[in-house]
Amino acid sequence: MAHSVSARKRVRQNETHQARNRWRKQAMRKSIKDFLGLVSTGKLDEAKASFPAVQKIIDRTAQLGVIKKNHAARRKSRLNAMLKAKAQG
Repeated sequence: MAHSVSARKRVRQNETHQARNRWRKQAMRKSIKDFLGLVSTGKLDEAKASFPAVQKIIDRTAQLGVIKKNHAARRKSRLNAMLKAKAQG
């Protein structure tokens, strides 16, 4: 347990940041899941339309430090590859 005033404040700040990061990560996962649902059901036009929004959410999550930059790039690359593969085949 934190004893000093500054340590107690840090604990409160950490809880706030963790909650905010958890929300951001869940929002990112939900947008990816929705996108993958569109791709798997064959709604490619809707998937192509929603891809920029998914990219924006992933980029914003990385920019805010919730995930790392390379993680975001890898996610976007894989989602784009899935979309292209589904469109060709």
